Amino acid sequence: MSITAERKQEVIAEYGTAVGDTGSPEVQVAILTERIRNLTEHLKIHKKDFHSRRGLLMMVGLRRRLLDYLKRKKVQRYLTVVERLGLRR
Repeated sequence: MSITAERKQEVIAEYGTAVGDTGSPEVQVAILTERIRNLTEHLKIHKKDFHSRRGLLMMVGLRRRLLDYLKRKKVQRYLTVVERLGLRR
């Protein structure tokens, strides 16, 4: 259900703007997207897991706020990350 350390490093390497970049909004959004996808698959099987559903909704809200910030500050970077992650916007 959670993201593995190896997968997290792959996401950081793919979306980071520099070596070891873990704080940029692009990396944070990519990691959250990976966690959201994993949790969505979990909830398809465990339909009554309401505690995990609440965590999912909180992650979706955090990703939304990060994307809004990125859209306000750097529109081109926002469009790039939405395109690469395949998010509906």
